[in-house]
Amino acid sequence: MTDLLFVLAAYLLGSVPFALITSRLFKLADPRSYGSGNPGATNVLRSGNKLAAALTLFGDAFKGWLAVWLAMHFGAAAGTSPWLVAAAGLGVFLGHLYPIFIGFKGGKGVATALGVLLGFSPLTAFGCAACWLATMWLSRYSSAAAIAAAVVAPPLTVWSTGSRSLAAAALAMAILLVWRHRANISRLLRGEESRIGGKRG
Repeated sequence: MTDLLFVLAAYLLGSVPFALITSRLFKLADPRSYGSGNPGATNVLRSGNKLAAALTLFGDAFKGWLAVWLAMHFGAAAGTSPWLVAAAGLGVFLGHLYPIFIGFKGGKGVATALGVLLGFSPLTAFGCAACWLATMWLSRYSSAAAIAAAVVAPPLTVWSTGSRSLAAAALAMAILLVWRHRANISRLLRGEESRIGGKRG
């Protein structure tokens, strides 16, 4: 029962829509009403308010890290399995993707996944962040950078933690993240994806 409560709490934490919260604080339009319609930091950035986008990015990443941290500290104190930490990480990620508070239509999960990986292992998070930055610098495609980071996350998790449970959670998040970017992948293949700092196509 305690384990289930941890996972449920992680899901509810992940469901907190920081993109909407920051947009309302800065009196911006609902991020679901413009751009990609995605309630995430990248779309909030399209409003032109960099501070709102940065706060959205921080909030989405922080909730991922917090869910894992709570499971590690309070779950470990209760003598629970490492699988609880993995389940909490996956739970908060699913909460961001399918948030109960806004009709189960959430973001793509890049920032939240990074926060979860930071909770699993700073080395994994830094490695994924480096991969994201390198791919972004070379391609100027945010979606390609996110997909590349997702691909390297599971092996980096295995290397840095040696935990099968955490690696399984990282793999599940990677698959879901790539799936959420399927429209971006189609546009990349057609040469129609928009570059950061450029025009689409």
